[in-house]
This record gives sequence, C-alpha cells and structure tokens, in this order.
Amino acid sequence: MSDQIPAPGTRPLLRPVQLGALKLPNRVVMAPMTRGRATRADLAPTALHATYYAQRAGAGLIVSEGTWVSEDAIGFVNVPGIYSEAQTAGWAEVTDAVHAAEGRIISQLGHVGAVSHPDHRGGRLPAGPSAVNPEEMSFTPDGPKDTLTPRALTAAEIATTISDYRQAAANALRAGFDGLEIHAQVSHLVAQFLNPRLNRRTDAYGGSSEKRAQFLLDVVDAVSSVWDSDRVGIKLSPYWKGGPAFTADAEALADYDQLLKRLNDGNLAYLHLVGPEPDTGTDDTFTAFARYRAHYRGAVIANLGFTQDTGDGLLERGLADAVSFGAPFIANPDLVDRFAQGHPLAAGDHATYYEGGKRGYTDYPAMSGS
Repeated sequence: MSDQIPAPGTRPLLRPVQLGALKLPNRVVMAPMTRGRATRADLAPTALHATYYAQRAGAGLIVSEGTWVSEDAIGFVNVPGIYSEAQTAGWAEVTDAVHAAEGRIISQLGHVGAVSHPDHRGGRLPAGPSAVNPEEMSFTPDGPKDTLTPRALTAAEIATTISDYRQAAANALRAGFDGLEIHAQVSHLVAQFLNPRLNRRTDAYGGSSEKRAQFLLDVVDAVSSVWDSDRVGIKLSPYWKGGPAFTADAEALADYDQLLKRLNDGNLAYLHLVGPEPDTGTDDTFTAFARYRAHYRGAVIANLGFTQDTGDGLLERGLADAVSFGAPFIANPDLVDRFAQGHPLAAGDHATYYEGGKRGYTDYPAMSGS
C-alpha cells in the first residue's frame, strides 16, 4: 500500500502516489484499451499512436493497449505487437512522445491463447493449456467467429511462450517504457491456465490451483529477469464472467484469494484488479476490493466502471491506491484536468472505438485552457 501523505484539500484521485518504483503525480491511471489502429502489415505502432498516447500524458500512468508477445499470441484485428524490431522501434516513438509530454507509460504484454482463431494463424489451430473449447468469440479479419477446440500446449511450447514474454519484456525496455504489465485478465491465455474448466493438465501447470498458477508465476519470473520486479504489474479479473468457462463462482474467487496471497512475495509494482460489472452496484464493487485488500498487501490499481466520485470513495476507504479509467480517456484526453476543474466529460463515439484512423482517436479536443 502507499505511504504518501495526502495533500490537504486535494481530492484523492489527484494526490501523488508511488507504486513500487513508479512515482505518479496523480492516481488517475489510463487503463489498457484495444483501439485497432495498427493497420500496417507488420503490426507496428505509428506516429498516430504516438500522438494518441502523448495527448493523454496527464494521466498519472498510462498502460498501453495489450500488445502481442509473439505471432502466436495474436487474436484481434489491428492490435500492435512488441515482438519485432519494427514494433519495438514504433513503440520507442510512442514512449518518446509521452515522456516529452512529461508522462509515464508502461507496456502491457498479452497473449490470447485458445481464444484466437485459425484466421489469425494461417489456418492453424490456436493452442491453450488443454484441448477445451473456451466457447468465446474471436475477433477475426472477417468479423466475430466462434472459438474452436484448441491444441493443448506441449511442455516445450510452454517454455517457448514464457521465453516470448521474456523477449517482449526486453523489447519494452529497449523501447523506453517505464515498466510493464502482464495481461492476465478476462479469457486470455494466463486466465485460461488459472481456470480449472480450461486447464485440465496433469503436469507442473495443472491439477491444483497452485499448479494452475505456475504459468503466471513463471512469466513473472521471466520478465523480472529483465526488469526490476518493482516496475512490473499484473492485471487480473477474478469477477470476469465470459462464456461458460468463466463464472466467478465461490470456488474461482477462492482460488484468486490464494493467488493474491502468493503474489505478496513478488515485490511487484502493483496488482491491477478488475471488480464486478458496475451494474451490480457500488456496494458490490467496494466489497470486492475489500476482499482483495484482505489478501494482498501491496499496491492496488482498481478498474471497471468508476467515476470520479466512486474512485475517490474507493481511495478514501483505503481499498486501492489508484484507479484506472478506460472509456473516459477516449473522448477526454485531458481527463485529469477535467477532474481537477470539475469540467463535464465528453462522450465518445462508439462507432470509432476500434476503427476510424484519426477519427475518434486523436481528434477529441482538450477543454479550453487544459
């Protein structure tokens, strides 16, 4: 948890905080968001990405969109990677632009595993922890398609995948990021390993909740061989309900309780934790973060459906150290200034969330004087 002394009269979200080695001027974090603007064949970010992220440098911390750690990790359209030299060079332009605007940005490393599709893989089946169809939707160049039954990763392929994370972490370091975050949320690869319905392995990576967590712990060790662990975060979504495999039932939540306890020993920068869907009510959200706090002693970034008021309320109760905002940052590049000055928030154009080039991406204006 943070030990920063609050500035008198300052609303909680606007106070500085230190998360591991990351010193933030405020507690408003820009959440990772897929925006589908990497339209080059090599999936490298462009000057458009640099402009987009630099416009939002007023955030206490920017977490990049989830970026692929390898070609095998791909599972969405026009999302950049960080596994090639061209991609690393593109991200270096992004970090330079953010730092020139006095911001801080970390790289989120991702892999979709079994929720990919042969359309992303030259006709080859995707691979997951076991040969079990996650029964999700995969977003392909031809539109959404049902997932298929994947191959089960071999032990050698798991080792290669962990090595891919290590190399992506090294690329992120060369690209000038301030840290990195492991994408372990929703229905993607790490969450598949954690899930007993999708992970039916009987080796070192399955068979008990402790063994199902081993893949994540090995990834943490791999990236921490490149970065100091106090610049590494993990994003988890214990309450995610997607398809029949992810139910957020009592057993699943209990497994996450134990995982959070184990992560106490990791000296991480933070855990980025997703609460229940906001339509279940604020009380449910606060109860969820109180549960997280009961098991994890380190810094917590809270995510999902917060407003300035509910974010401040969570911080006032000591249930998190920072709050991340996704959609509000799309149409409000100056979100922190709007919070500070009490200015109303602009609404985003949903039709341009995942496509549109500059439109709906870099053309949202800051308020006058921001």
